[in-house]
Amino acid sequence: MRNRSILPLLLAGLAVLALLAFGGTGFLDQLTEGATPEATSSSVPAPGAASGEPAAPQTPAPPAAAPENVSGLPEIRESALPAEGRRVLNLIRAGGPYRYNQDDQTFGNFERILPRQNRGYYREYTVPTPGESDRGARRIVAGAGGDKYYTDDHYESFKFIAEGS
Repeated sequence: MRNRSILPLLLAGLAVLALLAFGGTGFLDQLTEGATPEATSSSVPAPGAASGEPAAPQTPAPPAAAPENVSGLPEIRESALPAEGRRVLNLIRAGGPYRYNQDDQTFGNFERILPRQNRGYYREYTVPTPGESDRGARRIVAGAGGDKYYTDDHYESFKFIAEGS
């Protein structure tokens, strides 16, 4: 009977070893991918919290330099995007929230118009089209390197978005 109480522990240990051997840390990273510093607890109090003093306002990080257009695709200035596109671009910068469930999902680049990257590099976002009853054809596709592209013909063509101009 004593051997049966060890069996669950042995199986759990084998499962962990198999996970590390076959899934690697990449699998474990995927499980914790959504964790943000705000979502995790910390034993260090915020500045001023222990002394009762108000915390100093945090200054936002300076904007990252806009990536260069190395795609060879034509450019569109951010200011030339439709108003809905500029709003979606601001939502992307803020991390959401997004209007459609399909937004912030992996874009496969099956058309091979955008520069080739590993799967998961590109994410797509819907740019609403006034008067359309569905998502319409307009999208912004954002790369993990900060590069962003606009299509108004459902991936038939793309333009590199020159941000800040």
